[in-house]
Amino acid sequence: MLQTSHAVAADNVVDAEFVKAVIHGLAQPQKTLPCRYFYDARGSDIFELITELPEYYLTRSEAALLEENASAIMGQLTPDQVIVELGAGSSRKMDTLLRLAPNGVTFVPIDVSRHALTEARTRLAAKFPGLVVRPVVDDFSTLDAFPADLRHRKKLGFFLGSTIGNLDPKHASDMLRSWRRTLGGNAELVIGVDLLKDETTLVRAYNDAAGITAQFNLNILARINREITPAFHLPSFEHRAVFNADKSRIEMHLVSKVSQVVRICGQTFSFTAGESIHTENSYKHSSSAFRTIVEEAGWRIGRMWTDGLFSLYHLA
Repeated sequence: MLQTSHAVAADNVVDAEFVKAVIHGLAQPQKTLPCRYFYDARGSDIFELITELPEYYLTRSEAALLEENASAIMGQLTPDQVIVELGAGSSRKMDTLLRLAPNGVTFVPIDVSRHALTEARTRLAAKFPGLVVRPVVDDFSTLDAFPADLRHRKKLGFFLGSTIGNLDPKHASDMLRSWRRTLGGNAELVIGVDLLKDETTLVRAYNDAAGITAQFNLNILARINREITPAFHLPSFEHRAVFNADKSRIEMHLVSKVSQVVRICGQTFSFTAGESIHTENSYKHSSSAFRTIVEEAGWRIGRMWTDGLFSLYHLA
């Protein structure tokens, strides 16, 4: 599940791309909505609740691994290097690491939300006065440029939160390949990856007893109602998360409880009872499967830190 803001309408401004994505996705034989649109302000607040749920181990595991291995991760950093966080959001996950950064290091958080970056910059400036913060408003998934004056400095990148699991293996490898070009041939990258494990643990993490993940999933329909048109009757849909063993991924769906018709911007979309909208995939990787993704992208794995549930990989 995503833990950062993604390519959404810029800070509460209705985005034509959002409308286009919704209409395109609902017109498919298997109706879909892009998971990057979960993260409006309401969705982000709900996700913060998810990270505190007993079933959702991912955030706790990653935080503990960052805390335990911060010195090893940051130990070789020099003041002339640049730290880059891809899909930064609030950048709070980086606090454990940034406290070990030498004075004068430049930190470049990258996110589509200008509001989130502005708040992060203010917070980090107060907490780490020796840190130079240079936010970049951009979509990490299509990042193809970097501030010109920083382009030739060595970079240590971070892509945390297991967000890479939202991409199928080919697209994950393609994105890592593009980052190799953007960050530079001598860059290093630390990635959070959720491990393949027993189905019961995985399904519980996305079907919590309190129903918070269901609220999170349904919020994408609520966002369409708020930002585009009041098209969906939310009680007519229910959250469902299942493990697809053949593809090694959790799939989240919104299932129509009844036959119904939804109208959006002059387009009509019919649902039969039991028909679903596929909203998110979260791939779970074995170490060998993730190594294949990495090596096909031209990176190599240097180190791995794991608690058996979650892993941090250091790539070079």
